[in-house]
Amino acid sequence: MNRRYVPWLVGGGCLLLTASLVFLVVIGLLLTNRTASSGTPNQGNPPSAQQEEAIIPTATPRPPSGNDSPFAPTQQLSADTFNALYQELHPGVVNIQVLVQSFGEGAGSGFIYDDQGHIVTNNHVIAGASRVIVTFYDGSETEARIIGTDEYSDLAVIQVDELPDGTHPLPLGDSTQVKPGEWVLAIGNPFGLGGSMSVGIVSAVGRSIASGVTAFDIPEAIQTDAAINPGNSGGPLLNMRGEVIGVNAQIATSGVAANAGVGFAIPARAVQQVIPALIRGGSYQWPWLGIRGNSVDLFTAEANQLEKQRGAYVHYVEPNGPAEQAGLQGSTETRLTEGLEVPVGGDVIIAIDGREIRNFADLLAEVAYKSPDETVELTILRNGQERTVTATLAPRPSTITP
Repeated sequence: MNRRYVPWLVGGGCLLLTASLVFLVVIGLLLTNRTASSGTPNQGNPPSAQQEEAIIPTATPRPPSGNDSPFAPTQQLSADTFNALYQELHPGVVNIQVLVQSFGEGAGSGFIYDDQGHIVTNNHVIAGASRVIVTFYDGSETEARIIGTDEYSDLAVIQVDELPDGTHPLPLGDSTQVKPGEWVLAIGNPFGLGGSMSVGIVSAVGRSIASGVTAFDIPEAIQTDAAINPGNSGGPLLNMRGEVIGVNAQIATSGVAANAGVGFAIPARAVQQVIPALIRGGSYQWPWLGIRGNSVDLFTAEANQLEKQRGAYVHYVEPNGPAEQAGLQGSTETRLTEGLEVPVGGDVIIAIDGREIRNFADLLAEVAYKSPDETVELTILRNGQERTVTATLAPRPSTITP
């Protein structure tokens, strides 16, 4: 139900060196206008998140943040500042070359996660790879093995047996504290040009972006105008303290597989959530509410006679899912309004566990970071009346398609 005006190039930062640029553009176009599904599959716009037992944020300390630190955010920016950041951070970034039987050769980026040789990248960078070759900042190469992958978050972990001298893990930052206007850096392997750094700002936070191959969106993505191009996928988006606040993954484009000033990074919050589980067991289990819908926009509010333009509108309830078992109701019909088909008759979720839901992306984020089998309290509007229902989340089923 969400209207998207430009194609989102899922995997737009991943460089496939054969016919893949055409393939990526086609994927971007195919994903342009698909119905948003929630909490649930694909949702609309902004943020929120969960913990699995003993989640380890990062194994490495953060760089100093005092006024005498070259990474202090209060220091006046200069070429020396960016050069100091590059010299410190570049050894923690790697280039990734993959051999994929169906496509040939591909390339992406990644960053060192811990001293045990674990490296974080995008799932779409290494998906289907028969061999994965890692190139470090000093030019040395080694083969890596795939440890774990998660299609829902588009994250993956690979591991090398030994890290070269001079390399080091990059610390994770708190992506929930990122604000628009902050300076950020992207370091990676655009167009196969390893060790490239681009600089920009955070353009927006709380975006929901397509996972690429599943029906579920990734919540709380960070939007940036720092140049992200094919080959940047899997590399870090860093703040001025040298912390990883996101994993570069996608670009929005009008049809050309190159930077147009709108790139997206998977938030560090998802990395903190997913990567330890991938290292422990190779996979991660996300929760599921079982609805599809959209944010309450002006037309939805008018057609459903809602007093306020707020909440997550329930258009479709998945059969036998948690939402159906909780008694949630989807649309009963659609009405033509100004040439647009607008759903009517569905519930509107306005809060979850007492926290306000402003739009569908809020719902996605709230659900995504909870646990399967966790019970949540949903405040809904039905026929203009407010009521409360409880739902017990379930593991995401593999049978839900975009």
